[in-house]
Amino acid sequence: MSTHAHPGDTADGLDVDVSADVDALCTDGITARKGAFTVDWADRLHEDVEAAFEEARSRPGGAVGRGPHRYYVEIHPEQIRGFVDLVDHPWVRSVCTAVLGPGYRVVELGFDVPLEGAVDQPWHRDFPIPEETRRERRLTSLAFNVTTVDTAEDMGPFEIAPGTQWDDGPEFDHGMFPPRSHYGRYLERAVRKYPRRGDVSARTALTIHRGTANRSVKSRPVLVLGVDGPGATNGDRHDTAVTRAYWDALPDRVRRHLDCPVVDELVPVTQKHTIEGLIMGDA
Repeated sequence: MSTHAHPGDTADGLDVDVSADVDALCTDGITARKGAFTVDWADRLHEDVEAAFEEARSRPGGAVGRGPHRYYVEIHPEQIRGFVDLVDHPWVRSVCTAVLGPGYRVVELGFDVPLEGAVDQPWHRDFPIPEETRRERRLTSLAFNVTTVDTAEDMGPFEIAPGTQWDDGPEFDHGMFPPRSHYGRYLERAVRKYPRRGDVSARTALTIHRGTANRSVKSRPVLVLGVDGPGATNGDRHDTAVTRAYWDALPDRVRRHLDCPVVDELVPVTQKHTIEGLIMGDA
């Protein structure tokens, strides 16, 4: 897989060697930075996500189902106090630049919440393989995940099948859902992730993955930051916006990469990135 920057590039203030992370994204499809933030920072994020979740569930279209007792909510950057900390973190910037090039764009901010009773999702990827990836094995987007809680085995941990980001074929339903005849391959490779508060992961959403059953009484909220490279179109599915005052206060380096409308007043997001195949869970 080709990359766009060398470790140590400083043109955009990058000083983090992410060569091992780039290798991991090529091979496993996922990498992580442990302890990127403090526990206190993660606890503030948890408060903001809980408030946004309560607001979203109070109105039609505010939260979209991703299976029984499992929801996805898209939000605006201003709803998260740590937004700038996240998108301007040296590791996040370095990974984005190395994989997607200096013209990367932040196009999505949201969170997944598996509640008590959430069931195993079917194995899936989040969108069909782009043609550039199929032809050139070049990734055109990344998803960063930030847990707001310490993940335990009974809380429905995220499960991923490393190395499956290149899997492809006409038998994939909607280009996203492999047939059950493929499940043995994913179960053999399956790795469950147990991130703790302060950890950040980066993955290609093409790697086959699923949420597992939450058998605890706790929810497991995870923030999602979606980033596109030039030519990627994931931003078409999202409605992130910022107010003029917020935009004006952002560092130039953040504004350069934030691809969203600047508005006079924020309108709560009506979710439109529905993944129909996840509604029923692993039925």
